[in-house]
Amino acid sequence: MLTHVTQIYLTNTIIYRIIYRMKVTALIDDDLVKNVKAYTRSSTITEAITIALKDWVDTYNIKELNKKIQRKPIYINNGKKIREINRKNDNS
Repeated sequence: MLTHVTQIYLTNTIIYRIIYRMKVTALIDDDLVKNVKAYTRSSTITEAITIALKDWVDTYNIKELNKKIQRKPIYINNGKKIREINRKNDNS
């Protein structure tokens, strides 16, 4: 696994940009791009699309988690124990 320093160094290299970033050509309706740019309050199209795609992936993951919970709900018999654990973690 890469260390934090190595990760910072790699992000400034051409090799990193070639391996970890993707340049895409896509035909997207102009109005859709304008709306995404406005809703995300982004100054660039790249930033707007990146934010929108991350948001979509997050929403998808939440929906999938909700499906799992529907199939196998989480039942809490004693909330007191959980509250005590959470309070200990909050004070750490």
